[in-house]
Amino acid sequence: MWTHTVGFTVLPHVGGFLGWFINRKEIPGWYEKLKKPSWCPPRKLFPVAWTVLYTGMGYASYLVWNDLGGWSSKAVVPLGLYGAQLALNWAWSPFFFVTVFSLLQALIDILFLDGLVIGTMCSWYRVNKIATLLMVPYLGWLAMATCLTIRIWKDNPEQKPGKSE
Repeated sequence: MWTHTVGFTVLPHVGGFLGWFINRKEIPGWYEKLKKPSWCPPRKLFPVAWTVLYTGMGYASYLVWNDLGGWSSKAVVPLGLYGAQLALNWAWSPFFFVTVFSLLQALIDILFLDGLVIGTMCSWYRVNKIATLLMVPYLGWLAMATCLTIRIWKDNPEQKPGKSE
């Protein structure tokens, strides 16, 4: 049914939008003042990249759900891992931009997120190889985002959101 396809595809965007909405005031001020490496993507690329990535992972989750016969006992691990990584994905932005110990929390979050995405992909491989392949760009982006988070955390030890000089 097309409503399932749309629902699974749109779901990841919900958390992405909420993360943007919560953090929108910190991005032009606090984030812009952080010391970032020269290879940091331009700010305008992030919404485009996340739109593509969320759409791909959402559709991939639909493929897995569909191939496993919906909410069956076989779907618990593959979709449970997916749900857990999606929750950590959504939590990263508030950790990075809003919370008091943001950079360290964001770093811990993204390291666990990396592991969960790899686990999700491994659990999906036997179910639907196309779904797994749809997650590859996301894993690549996360690798860059993890390196970027580490660099920002190392290069800005005293920075906290809302504390611009």
